[in-house]
Amino acid sequence: MRYSHDTFLSPFTWRYGSDAMRQMWSETYKRRLLRKVWLALAEVQHEVGLVTSKQLAELRAHVEDVNIERSSVIETEIKHDLMAELQSYAEQCPTGGGALHLGATSTDVLDNADVIRIHKSFDLILETLRGTLISLADLIDHWAETPTLAFTHLQAAEPTTIGYRLAQYGQDLLVDEEELERVRRGVRGKGMKGAVGTSASFTALLSGTSMTARQLETQVMGRLGIESFQATTQTYPRKQDWMVVNALAGLGGTLYKIAFDLRILQSTPFGEWAEPFGQHQVGSSAMPFKQNPVDAEKIDGLARYLAGLPRVAWDNAAHSLLERTLDDSASRRIMLPEAFLITDELLMTARPLIEGLQVDEAAVAHNLASYGSFAGTELLLTALGKAGADRQAMHARIRYHTMRARDAIRTGKPNRIDDDLCSDETLLTHMSKEEIRGNLQVTNYLGDAPERARDVASSIRAKK
Repeated sequence: MRYSHDTFLSPFTWRYGSDAMRQMWSETYKRRLLRKVWLALAEVQHEVGLVTSKQLAELRAHVEDVNIERSSVIETEIKHDLMAELQSYAEQCPTGGGALHLGATSTDVLDNADVIRIHKSFDLILETLRGTLISLADLIDHWAETPTLAFTHLQAAEPTTIGYRLAQYGQDLLVDEEELERVRRGVRGKGMKGAVGTSASFTALLSGTSMTARQLETQVMGRLGIESFQATTQTYPRKQDWMVVNALAGLGGTLYKIAFDLRILQSTPFGEWAEPFGQHQVGSSAMPFKQNPVDAEKIDGLARYLAGLPRVAWDNAAHSLLERTLDDSASRRIMLPEAFLITDELLMTARPLIEGLQVDEAAVAHNLASYGSFAGTELLLTALGKAGADRQAMHARIRYHTMRARDAIRTGKPNRIDDDLCSDETLLTHMSKEEIRGNLQVTNYLGDAPERARDVASSIRAKK
């Protein structure tokens, strides 16, 4: 069957994800991997005389000749997708086809093929993530010392630096990178263990030869370039799928936060950050002036969907009763490719967003000037305590003035906190007006944020 835009297509077919990732989860590539597994098994069985040289040569000659149309016809008749591909392959090999799949069960082939795809998909994700991290490190260094107002509870807080805020994202992405690498290293195939994982069929098949079932498995998996679990049921443990999808969702969570923070800072009341906006880009069909953070919103929308997929994988693992049930099969066809394609799209969107991040320094300075004095009251409170004042009494006086100043700002009046504090007779018994005003200047009240930001950037670059 051929597909076009006249019928339903998944957005992942053409809209989300890279061509490389789509190819990885294509039906053609999957079937080539199935044949690669069958061929590896036949090659090892040839060594003990179960497959002849002529049969093996024929199998090798047709290993790339996937014919989905023919397989689909067969599947319509027999209602078994792997057997349909097996029969299609066997039809192309009149001599060697009869030697295919000796001793094997479907998941000996399918699960090992899936693991090859998972490994390669992780490699694509990690490569893109590394480039994103390097771009972020450059941004952290560039803005390491630039003061900006921090926000806690979405309320103006003390100052931080733009680079230090970005460093939080870089630190989380480093954790994600390490977790993805850890999970990728641990991903293993089923191996060649037969219908319930006991290798009984291979033990019987190899009886009287010089090879054991374990030796056959080791050699087949070596040819495929993957390791296998020591023990399995009919499938590899479905807990592995949960670990894979959960690691991808963890990265999605970090990218979600970055995008959400940007959406907040791009909103009109803040106006400090903005994602790149093309010269001919349209923000709204109704409001020509709009410059919406569409890429950040897309990241959050897709990441939200990705966050739900670990639950599907959890259910598949938890409900894989006894030696195997088939109720995981349909959801895995959707879950695994979508998890990788979403993650791929998230990174493809996030990297140019990070590299092209627009910072309105005037807006940053304005917000810091408007609310920075409030943040300076902590510095003032500390200085008053060092000068011998009652800390609790000073807290009450400063709080009184800040509440009045906030009420004034709400009515459109300028921030009066500096003048009010410098006129408070109680404070003036401990500190001069100049000292009070000096303590309220918070552009340098940054602690070691610039240094720590650069440390994160260095950690990113040091990762090989």
